[in-house]
Amino acid sequence: MKKFAKLSLLMLLAVSVMLAGCGSKDSKESTANNGDGTKTVNIFQFKVEIADAMQRMKAEFEKEHPNIKLNIQAVGGGADYSAALKAKFAANDAPDIFNNGGFQEMETWMEHLEDLSAEPWAKDVIPFAKEPMTKDGKLYGQPMNLEGYGFIYNKDLFAKAGITELPKTLSQLEDAAKKLQAAGITPFANGYQEWWILGIHNLNVAFAHQPDPNAFIKGLKDGSAKMTGNKVFQDWTKMLDLTVKYGNKNPLTTDYNTQVTLFAKGETAMMQQGNWTQVQIDGINKDLNLGVLPMPIDEDAVKNDKLLVGVPNNWVINKNSKVKEEAKIFLNWLVSSETGKKYITKEFKFIPAFSTITATAEDLGDIAADVMKYSQENKALSWNWFKYPDGATQEFGSMIQAYVAGKDDQAKLLENFQKAWDNLSKK
Repeated sequence: MKKFAKLSLLMLLAVSVMLAGCGSKDSKESTANNGDGTKTVNIFQFKVEIADAMQRMKAEFEKEHPNIKLNIQAVGGGADYSAALKAKFAANDAPDIFNNGGFQEMETWMEHLEDLSAEPWAKDVIPFAKEPMTKDGKLYGQPMNLEGYGFIYNKDLFAKAGITELPKTLSQLEDAAKKLQAAGITPFANGYQEWWILGIHNLNVAFAHQPDPNAFIKGLKDGSAKMTGNKVFQDWTKMLDLTVKYGNKNPLTTDYNTQVTLFAKGETAMMQQGNWTQVQIDGINKDLNLGVLPMPIDEDAVKNDKLLVGVPNNWVINKNSKVKEEAKIFLNWLVSSETGKKYITKEFKFIPAFSTITATAEDLGDIAADVMKYSQENKALSWNWFKYPDGATQEFGSMIQAYVAGKDDQAKLLENFQKAWDNLSKK
């Protein structure tokens, strides 16, 4: 009951805040046609780190398209985008463009998705980036970008601690943490107040290291596989334990912004995050010398020497929108115009998911440069959370927080995971 009460509160808060922010434009009728020959496209997106840049991009798009206005809202970071999006649809305030992660999330929202297969940009999407949003040969989303994550590290602090060989195994990672501590440096910044850091990115390591992640997830769905007793999941908890042991104080009351700030100010040497943090880090200290490490769970250096790379989300169009043609114009402009490409690479710091958009390491920053290097060397592990039952990541995140707090042991944690998966799969 606590989960549903919390979710309801989140949804009510999201609705009230967003409707208040919309002023007189609180319905689709009022924004579809503004009475002055212009039409407004409502965009609801989850990447708060690009919110400011998107407002600058909006001005440039509207200058080139005087008959189309963009109303852009961002909910993410510590907020629950999925709950906020459901709240908007429930309040009859559905956006024209929103985000969808694909796979199971695509199935959940399929009744609202416009087929984008015939759009001019569709042929230019990198093949694997089409997978999350493809069903029955049709493409229902435009990939935002490619992203990768692991342990971002401060190269200068590593050098100060005398770390000359980058860790690729769990024991090597602990050795590096001990050296950092001996040099008076806190090894990890852990923002474990955020359920998504744990329930999405951290736990995905255990899924991605399965011999065949898709087969494992299929097995969870048909009952032939279990998380309880699974050695990979047991090994994963050891990595999680290590980050807590050598991390900042009070990780369960440390939010995302505080985590990134601790790291960007040089107060810690590592943090579990991805290239999406580059913009925020640069805003605090653009001179940091950064790289990305794998997240090792055992002693197999070859198996562990990989980053986790995937499509973070997709732009989708509400098929019932009154301005879906204008929405399509915007999405095409975003990935085909020189202005749009500039924002994707130089302002958003996105790794492009299109063969027609090029970006340099100088454009994207140190973190994305490492992600691209690992990808080009075929040293990448998969993103799997969009394949879970709806609501599973939030449940998992809360369970891991209880584990970090010492309320559950490893066996109980995996048992809770399995129960949550089974219960959510029935809905």
